[in-house]
Amino acid sequence: MTKLTEQVSTAAVLGALGGAALGAGRGPRAVGLGALAGAAVLAASEYVARRRQRPDEIPALPHRILASGAVAAPLGWATGALTRQPPGRIAVVAGAVAGGLGIRPQKVLLGPAAGLAVRPAVAGSTPARAAAAAVVAYRIAAAALFRDPQVSLLAERAAPADLPFVVPLAARGRYVGTGFVRDLATHLGGAYTRDAAETGIVESLDELVGGDFYPAAVDPLVREFYEHTTRFALDIVPEWRTWVRPGYLLYQTALARPLGQANVPMNQRQALRGVVSRIDTIDQADGTRLRGWIRSYADDDEPIYVGIYTTYRRDGRGYVSVGFPLPGGSFTATLEPRLRPGGGLTLTSRGTRADAGHYLTVVDPDTGELTTLTAPGFGEELQVWADDGELRADHAFSLFGLPFLVLRYRIRRKP
Repeated sequence: MTKLTEQVSTAAVLGALGGAALGAGRGPRAVGLGALAGAAVLAASEYVARRRQRPDEIPALPHRILASGAVAAPLGWATGALTRQPPGRIAVVAGAVAGGLGIRPQKVLLGPAAGLAVRPAVAGSTPARAAAAAVVAYRIAAAALFRDPQVSLLAERAAPADLPFVVPLAARGRYVGTGFVRDLATHLGGAYTRDAAETGIVESLDELVGGDFYPAAVDPLVREFYEHTTRFALDIVPEWRTWVRPGYLLYQTALARPLGQANVPMNQRQALRGVVSRIDTIDQADGTRLRGWIRSYADDDEPIYVGIYTTYRRDGRGYVSVGFPLPGGSFTATLEPRLRPGGGLTLTSRGTRADAGHYLTVVDPDTGELTTLTAPGFGEELQVWADDGELRADHAFSLFGLPFLVLRYRIRRKP
C-alpha cells in the first residue's frame, strides 16, 4: 500500500465517522448515508490536497478545515450522549477546546467566541452538528485573523545531516525520565557515564565563536559554568504569568508528569522541593560525546528536564542546540550566543540567522528520517551573568511576543 493510499484510506474512515455522527438522530438510513457521503467527500479532499501538496508543505487549508469538522462531529455526538447537554452549549465547549489547542492567547479567546456566534444557528440541531459548526467557524475565523503560521512544515522525510540544528533523539517508549541517557547508550552501543565529573553542557565556549560573539569577553565564572556545569548547584524560582497558569496546570497533570519531561515547577512551593542537577554522558565509537543535562526534584528524583546538549557551526557561527526527547520524536531549541554587558552570556532563539528557533521533529523508527515542524511563535532567551561571586540566570519564554514564564536561577559552586 502506497503512502497516498494510506492517507486517503485514513481520511475515508475519519469522514465516515464524521458523516455518521452528523446523520445521527434521523434513523439508521441517515446514519449509513452520512457515513458513505462523509467517507467519499473527505477521501476525495485528501486525494486532491495530497496531489497538489508541494515538497515540505502541509496540505491546503480548506482540506484541513474540512478534516477538523469531521473530527469534531463524532466528538460532539459522544459529548451530547454522555452529558445530555443542549447543542448550543456543546458548540461553545467545542469552540473553546479548538481555541485552547491553538495555544496562542488570542486563539484561546477566539474559540469560545466562535462557539457563541454559531450557538443561535445550532440551537435546534444535534450535538454533532453543533460541534462541527463551531470548530469550522473557529478555523475559518482564525485563518482570516492570524496570517502568520503557528507552526510550519520545514522538512518531510529528511536525512538528519540535512537538519544540523535538530537533535533527533527520540524516547523509545512512552516515558522519558531521568534514565533516558542510560537507555540511549544501550541502544547506541556507547560507553555510558552517570553523573560525569568535571563535565559541562558544552565542551568549550570557543565552539560558539562567530558573528559578534567572542568567548574571550565572557566572564570566567560564566565560562566555567558552561564548561564545568557539574561544579555548580541550582536553585530555581518560577514566575508564571496569571493567564497561562490554568492551562499549564492541566498540561503538567495530564502530560508532563506522565511523560517524565518538561515538568517545570508550577509555583514556589514545588520549587522548594529542591533541584538536583547532573550530566550523563555517552562516549561513542566515532569519538563524539553526547551530553544529557538532567534536572529533577531532590525529594523523589521526579524529572524536571531531560535535555541533550550539542553545538554545531554553520557559516562561521556557532550555535547551541538542546534536544528534549519525546516519544517518537523530539523538541529542539536552537539558540544563538550573544555577549551580555558585564561579561554575561545570552542564548536566544531570536537570532540573526534562520537556524535559531524551535523545531518539533518526528523520527521514523525504521529509516531515521525526520519530519520537522518549526514553531515561529515560540520565543526563548537565557541570560547568565556573574553577581558578587555567584551566578544568576533568567530564562524567559514567550508565545507570539507575549511573555508567559521566567525561570530565575541562583547558581552556586558546590561545596
